[in-house]
Amino acid sequence: MKLQDFALERYFARHEFTARYMLSSSDCDGYALSDILALATDAELAAWESLTLGYTESRGGLALRQAVQAHYQGIALDEILVSSPGELNFALMHVALQAGDHVVCMAPMYQSLYQIALDLGCEISRWEPTMTAGRWDYDVTKLESLITPKTKMLVVNFPHNPTGYSPSRAEFDHIIAIARKHGLLLFSDEMYRLLDHGDADRLPPACELYENAVSLWGTAKTFGLAGLRLGWLCTKNKPLLQRIEAFKDYLSICSSATSEVLTTIALNHAPALIAPNIAKIQANLALFTQFHLRHAHLFDFPFPHAGSTAFIRLHLRETAMEFADNLVQKTGIMLVPSEMFEFGHAHARIGFGRRNLSEILDILDGYLEQY
Repeated sequence: MKLQDFALERYFARHEFTARYMLSSSDCDGYALSDILALATDAELAAWESLTLGYTESRGGLALRQAVQAHYQGIALDEILVSSPGELNFALMHVALQAGDHVVCMAPMYQSLYQIALDLGCEISRWEPTMTAGRWDYDVTKLESLITPKTKMLVVNFPHNPTGYSPSRAEFDHIIAIARKHGLLLFSDEMYRLLDHGDADRLPPACELYENAVSLWGTAKTFGLAGLRLGWLCTKNKPLLQRIEAFKDYLSICSSATSEVLTTIALNHAPALIAPNIAKIQANLALFTQFHLRHAHLFDFPFPHAGSTAFIRLHLRETAMEFADNLVQKTGIMLVPSEMFEFGHAHARIGFGRRNLSEILDILDGYLEQY
């Protein structure tokens, strides 16, 4: 299998550690190790201090899976598998799909959520949004029209990266009903779960509602702990999960012992980590709303329902990629253009999880004034 380059990650590799400012990061500021350990109970600190750096269980240690389980309703310990989110996505698609299968996925979307299927020889249909009343919207009735007799998997991501879209509970139930009606495997990327900041319904994990749904969550976005590199799949489809675990034996085999202990602490004290991230996102959304009012002739700002990103539409004399290249060269501000999502040349992602957004917008203000 030959994989196409991951455009977004190659773009970040070029700029993430050299650009002075990150305007398009989808995660929140990373917490310090001391912040996590300060939350720990005596028993959790003892587990950290007595840690030995050996192998861990391939499905994830018991304490970690118990901490994961506490965030779901009706999910058993043997319905949870721990690894890095990217690896879990990679393994799932390898065991669930084969050449000739048809997959329906949202667009624009994080590339690995469809590229692996494409490179396995699957056909892809993209469920694309429209802008309605100043927000991005995905029409559920249009979704069903994309399904064919060969459709094997439906891939969704709520809250959605990059648009910030999240359906109502009724719409979400409709999506699950469509998957059940057609016997589809529903792969639900829930990496931005619990980052609610507006009037969107808080959705339950898909794995709680549908027996053939696989929910993905992890530490990177919601918790501000991307450096731990851990996530988990939850599903009632135990045979599928067992096949993914066996596939993982050819990849990481098991997770980092240090990351498992720190993730366990984070999950057990989740509100203390999540609440500051939500507050930061809300404050940054207010800042960006005022920034947009000053520059509304240059871009549209569809307000996000949830999550830590938005996807603006640019009205410029150059492509999004050209604008982004000039911006980082002249100001040190990295902006992710829509070309990195294979979604035309006129959009860009904005991230709201970093505390220095005000400083970035001050610099961008001056740049746009001269534009």
